Amino acid sequence: MMPSQIFDVLKARWRSAAIVFFGVVTLVVAASLLLPRQYTATASVLLDAKSPDPIAGIVLPGMTLSGYMATQVDVIQSERVALRALDMLKLDQSKVQQERWREATQSRGEFRSWLAEMVATRLDIRPGKDSDVLTVRYTSPDPQFSADVANAIVKAYIDTTLELRVEPAKQYNNFFDDRARHLRDELEAAQAKLSAYQRSKGIIATDERLDVENARLTELSTQLVALQGVAEESKTRQGQLGANGDRMSEVLNNPLITNLATELARQEARLREAESRLGEANPQVQELQANIAELKSKIESETRRINGSVTVNNSVNQTRVSELRRALEEQRVKVLRLKGQRDEAAVLQRDVENAQRAYDAMFARVSQSHVESQLTQTNVSVLKHATPPPFPSSPKLLLNSIVAVVLGLVLAAVTVLVRERLDRRVRSADDVQQLLAQPFLGVLPAPSRAAAAGQLRKRLTQAASPTAGVGGGAGASSSAMASMTSAA
Repeated sequence: MMPSQIFDVLKARWRSAAIVFFGVVTLVVAASLLLPRQYTATASVLLDAKSPDPIAGIVLPGMTLSGYMATQVDVIQSERVALRALDMLKLDQSKVQQERWREATQSRGEFRSWLAEMVATRLDIRPGKDSDVLTVRYTSPDPQFSADVANAIVKAYIDTTLELRVEPAKQYNNFFDDRARHLRDELEAAQAKLSAYQRSKGIIATDERLDVENARLTELSTQLVALQGVAEESKTRQGQLGANGDRMSEVLNNPLITNLATELARQEARLREAESRLGEANPQVQELQANIAELKSKIESETRRINGSVTVNNSVNQTRVSELRRALEEQRVKVLRLKGQRDEAAVLQRDVENAQRAYDAMFARVSQSHVESQLTQTNVSVLKHATPPPFPSSPKLLLNSIVAVVLGLVLAAVTVLVRERLDRRVRSADDVQQLLAQPFLGVLPAPSRAAAAGQLRKRLTQAASPTAGVGGGAGASSSAMASMTSAA
């Protein structure tokens, strides 16, 4: 249907459109005036989810999740919060509410749960956009009651949040206390075991003594190596005594032997000179021979003494090597024993340290849970307390009137179009071609209403005049009827 055709339809059926429009507007306005007034009280709270926990000192992981605000909305709308608010307002003691419960449920179910559900149905929780603010709204016919319920819901939510924080700490506090006592007993047992071991071994579980014994072991090893070299050298010298005893460096470098050898050489030179000059039987020659024999005897005696000292030195060196080797072995055994004792003491010391760390960690957790169980503050702060609203929130007469006008116009247009479809008539030249499927020849101009009415009255007067005959009267009547049809 073309817009021009729709306009013709609305023009022809304007009475139906007007009836529907004014009927809808009247009905909506009357309903808005007759419905009971509802008052909405608003309170708001701030959830500090980004500040560190005052006890733990860190930002709790659960507070950084995107679902934290949604969780808090569910907590406010929970039955636990509603029941606490009912206790604050003492609504469960109201006889009127009890009578309503009996009428609604025939005394089935629990009255407090039903009343909490009724309160929750009128409660509206709206989280702020990109903020940590929650808005609590409650609607009822009484403005003061709406404000009281909204404030009670906020107070119950804060108390419930505190309980949800404190109750787990109270439950775990006894467990942590028992565990701390058990760990303290383990720590004391480990310390007693370490002390008993130290007393039995006569040591302190430190590294000073072991360091001293290690240094002594190192020193004995160094001395043994050096003495083994000296002993090997003295052994080699002792082996040379049989064939080259008089050529050893100790003999050659001995000053006494050197003097005796010098004196012997000088006496031998005098002896050769005396024998060539005096003869072998001369007393001087014999005296020189006796002196030479005595010098050789002294040299041999001193050489034997020096060779004997080499043997004694070698024997002493070998004995010292044996003693050092024995002392080194004893020191090694002692060091190994000390290392074993130190390892055992270190194990006991680690047991003590582990028990101490476990006890310290548990004691810290006990202290934290004890503080949390005594907590009286939450991360929820009240930004606005609800006050009795001065104006009703519903019904909204102006808004309902505007909606009624728009709805009335839409329904009026729909009604007109539906009636036109059920009873379609020719409204324009286009309708002749579309509905009758006939060729269109032309349009006769419609006479004005005043002219058509005057022409009709004239023809009726002529038809009723007494001068007209029977035949004329019939013809006049036919002509009048034709004129009326044309006017129509």
